[in-house]
Amino acid sequence: MAAAKDSTDRSDDEPNPRFHEDLVGLDPADPEAQEFARHLDRIERCGPAFTVEASLDGVADFADSSHRAGGLRWWTAVAVVCLILIGVIVASWDIVLRTLAWLAE
Repeated sequence: MAAAKDSTDRSDDEPNPRFHEDLVGLDPADPEAQEFARHLDRIERCGPAFTVEASLDGVADFADSSHRAGGLRWWTAVAVVCLILIGVIVASWDIVLRTLAWLAE
């Protein structure tokens, strides 16, 4: 089954179809207009959010948006990622200790 062509599958020399539909009159070569078209593509993307692929896409979107952010937003994103990693490490360590204690009985 062939997948639908997404905006990320398009080459750079191929204009976004939004310039023929939603963004009529804007210059397709303008970097700000191209970024706005990509922004509209991200906002209107819909699909099942309960799959592993959708979760990974959500992580990728978070990484992309935090990469574009600066200042306090970037540091907040770094803090969130660090807190998540600390939580995973603590939970994993607890599971390992409990498993070793159970095996030692």
